[in-house]
Amino acid sequence: MAAVPVAVITGFLGSGKTTLLARLLRDPALARTAVIVNEFGEIGLDHLLVEASDEEILLLDSGCVCCSVRGDLVRTAGDLLARRAAGAIAPFERIVIETTGLADPAPILQALMTDPAIAESLCLESVIATIDAAAGPVTLDAHPESVKQAAIADRIVVTKTDLADPAASGLLARLNALNPAAPKLTAVHGAIEPSRLFGGVYDDRGRSPDVRRWLAAEAFPHGPADHGHDRAAGRHDHAIRSFCLRRSAPLRAVTLALFLQLLAEHCGARLLRLKGLVDVLESPGRPALIHGVQHVFHPPAWLDAWPDANHSTRIVVIAQGLDPLWLEALLDALDFEVAAARQEEEAQCSIS
Repeated sequence: MAAVPVAVITGFLGSGKTTLLARLLRDPALARTAVIVNEFGEIGLDHLLVEASDEEILLLDSGCVCCSVRGDLVRTAGDLLARRAAGAIAPFERIVIETTGLADPAPILQALMTDPAIAESLCLESVIATIDAAAGPVTLDAHPESVKQAAIADRIVVTKTDLADPAASGLLARLNALNPAAPKLTAVHGAIEPSRLFGGVYDDRGRSPDVRRWLAAEAFPHGPADHGHDRAAGRHDHAIRSFCLRRSAPLRAVTLALFLQLLAEHCGARLLRLKGLVDVLESPGRPALIHGVQHVFHPPAWLDAWPDANHSTRIVVIAQGLDPLWLEALLDALDFEVAAARQEEEAQCSIS
C-alpha cells in the first residue's frame, strides 16, 4: 500500500493556522483528510473550530510538543493507520497535523521521517508555516520558536495582509533571508489554493545549517534532562502559561466588549493569544467566537450553534506574565458594574 502523505502546519500563536486549516478542509481537493490537532494547555478549543465534514479529527492535548508529543504523535498516527486498515473509520488519503503555536517542529518532522513504527507508512509532503503580517516582526524578535518554524518550512504563508503590508514592514525581506528556498504565499482570512500547499516530498537539503542541526539534534536526544530537544535552539519561556476563564451564566455584550477593549489597551504586549466561545445574553443559542493576538482583536464571529454539548463561556488565554486571577477579577468587576448600571437605568425608566 502506498505511503500516506502528511502535511504539517506550524506557526506561532495566533498566526492563523486554524483559520487556514478550516478553509482548506472545505475544499473538495482535501476530501478524505485526517486531522491531528495539538493544543497547548489543558483546554482544547481549536479542534471544535475546524469546520470539516467527513474528516477524522483527533486532539493531542499533551501541551509542549518539543517535550512530550513525539511519542503521542507516533501512537496517534499509528492508531489512525490501524483503524483505517480495519475499516473502523472512513478511508483517508492524507494526514494534516496542526501543531500548537509554541511547538518546536523539529521533533515532529524527525519522528515522521525516521520512527520505525510509522516512517514506512507515511510520507512527509510539506511543512507549512503561517506568519502574521502584523505581529510577525515582533514575534520573530521575541520568540525563537517562531524563527525555527519559519526556517524549517518549505512553504511560508503570510496571513493577515489586510492588517499590515509585509513588504513595507521588512517582514518579507527577513523571511527571504531566513528561508530563501520556501515560496512566500499570502492568505487573507485563510483563503489559498490547496495545490499551492500540498504535493511533493519535504527535503531539508538546501535549508540553513541551523535547520539541519535542529533536525539532527532531534534524531539523537540528549537524555531525560533535555527532554529530547536542543536547549540552545528552542526552549519555552516558563513565564508563558495557558489558562481558561469560564462562566456558567451568559455575559452581557457590553461586558464582553469592555473586557476585550481593556485587554487590548493594557495587556496587549503580554497577551500572546486569546480565543474563546462566549455565551452572550443578547444572543441565546448563537455563541460568539472571539480571537485576539496581542493588541489586535478581530470582531466577534457569531456561530449558528454551539459546536459541542458544553454551552458555557470558555475563554482560553495564552499569555506571558499575566495573572489569571487578575483577569478573573477584571471580568467579575466589569460584569458587576454593567449589571448595576443596567439595573439603575431600568429603575430610572420605571420612575419616569
